[in-house]
Amino acid sequence: MSLLLIDWDCIIQSLGLLISANSAPILTEKILGNRLDRPIDNGCKLSDGYRLLGNSKTWRGVYAAVFFSIITALCLDLKPIIATLFAILTMTGDLLSSFFKRRMGKPESSQVRGLDTILESLLPLWLLNDSLSLNAVDITVTIGLFFLCEELISPLLYKLHIRKKPY
Repeated sequence: MSLLLIDWDCIIQSLGLLISANSAPILTEKILGNRLDRPIDNGCKLSDGYRLLGNSKTWRGVYAAVFFSIITALCLDLKPIIATLFAILTMTGDLLSSFFKRRMGKPESSQVRGLDTILESLLPLWLLNDSLSLNAVDITVTIGLFFLCEELISPLLYKLHIRKKPY
């Protein structure tokens, strides 16, 4: 596929996986509350005095992201292994952004515009670009659309009491 062509079907599939993987931990927390919410960092603090990741990054969230991504992949006629890898890479990007935010002294669940969406979307899109038939333009468009979705949908989820913060 040419670099200048945009494959909207592949973008929609990728965006569906991104939204599914990122919303799964939030929806699962809303349903389960504090049950099974074991932090990935197990409370570990680094020498800077801040947590490695924080309480909001849980194993339950990672498992939920994988589960919901597989369901989404089946609906989009994608292989479950691709969805599993996609969710793991998305959550890895999310964990990296949390790690960087803690090093910047930002509290848990704080927003750093761009950092919150770019790492968690770029990592799976870039590493799985062949499996998802994405080129550089498709990846850029998908990241931009995901950023816009986060900006527009997060305040709505806050108003519906699904998210704890409006971003």
